[in-house]
Amino acid sequence: MNDTSQTQHYKPRSPEGRAAADALRGLRQDLFHEAFAYRPLPPMGTEGPLVRRLPGGLRERAGWLPHAVVVAAALFALLLAGTTGTGGLDSLAMGALAAGPILLTLVRPVGAFWLSMAATPVCAVLAGEWYDWPWLPANFFAHLVVLTVVAARTRPRTAAWMWLVTAAYGTALGGARGFGSNTPPLLFVSALALLVVTVRHTRRQAQQEVTAQQTVTAQERSRRTLLEERTTIARELHDVVAHHMSVVAIQAEAAPYRVENPPPELEAAFATIRENAVAALTELRRVLGVVRAADYEVPEAPQPTLADLDGLLANVRDAGLDVGKTVTGAVRELPQGVELSAYRIVQEALSNTLRHAPGARASVEVGYVLGGLGLRIVNGPPPQPSLVKPSPGAGHGITGMRERVGMLDGEMTAGATAEGGYEVTVFLPVARAAEDAS
Repeated sequence: MNDTSQTQHYKPRSPEGRAAADALRGLRQDLFHEAFAYRPLPPMGTEGPLVRRLPGGLRERAGWLPHAVVVAAALFALLLAGTTGTGGLDSLAMGALAAGPILLTLVRPVGAFWLSMAATPVCAVLAGEWYDWPWLPANFFAHLVVLTVVAARTRPRTAAWMWLVTAAYGTALGGARGFGSNTPPLLFVSALALLVVTVRHTRRQAQQEVTAQQTVTAQERSRRTLLEERTTIARELHDVVAHHMSVVAIQAEAAPYRVENPPPELEAAFATIRENAVAALTELRRVLGVVRAADYEVPEAPQPTLADLDGLLANVRDAGLDVGKTVTGAVRELPQGVELSAYRIVQEALSNTLRHAPGARASVEVGYVLGGLGLRIVNGPPPQPSLVKPSPGAGHGITGMRERVGMLDGEMTAGATAEGGYEVTVFLPVARAAEDAS
């Protein structure tokens, strides 16, 4: 019942109330939250148009120019306080209270603002001069420097809050003494200084945004140029390879007719050559379509899976490779990406065997294990002597297999065997949820 009554009596806050709450939250965050936190002023950058022209040693020291300016302003406030007081300890204390907040801006900027506010009436009381209430010349200068430095070190919203607090504080002190206050001149001069700092902030931020946008644009332009170059290379490669593969397919189809009474084995060999050439052309055109089209979509033709492995093995057997297959575990349907990658890995491994170990015997082992799929493709050494010489490769086959395995967060090892052959072992992990979804 209590919860219901509280809900019934709750009224949403008005827009004015929300604005006031946001303003108070911003004031608390900018001027009260970690007001005396340690924030040392870093050295100035030495890449400016003027500083860059200075000699080496002088250019390095120029980074401390802001610190030197703040220290010089503190010394000036100290001297100015000495001309106001009656001399002795009072003048020394007034000088310390005027110069201290300026020096504090180097390490605790927001805390320096509050220290300057607190020191102002104390100095006025020590001086005993009420015609400059509450800002004596030294405190007037010190508070103006503090406002400017803190505004330069923070953000425009903090500068606005400091100006408003200074206006309320000076007005309250002037009203408490019952006579005029010199707060309006301070507000006018400080408003001009804060305006200059804010414009500088805005200009620097705009330059940074423009620089960042130019960097992104240059990267995009470089990437686009690279893609255009790759597309050009792909088209040229297609023209060259497609021409030769077409010639191979045509000659393989016409070769049996040029021989009188060709044996069936020769006809079958030429038919296999033609089929492989046509299949290579089809794959080449599909890959080129991916490179050319920005809005390329997955082709409607089904991609090969492990179910098509027998056809692949039959194809390489026709090419002269003696290969066997062993399947262990419970055969099940796996995600399409795993099926396609496994098929391509076996295809590439057997192609490497045909190129680098012609005449060798190979075996393909497929293991359906808990949590994934295991592959092992191993071939023996080529027979000696061999009538067919190994074909040199570009070395991209193993790299392509590793990329496919890495894409699926799998593991792969490849290397020579003790018998002189070569072995490729792969494990492709499959999550239970992915298997269920497939």
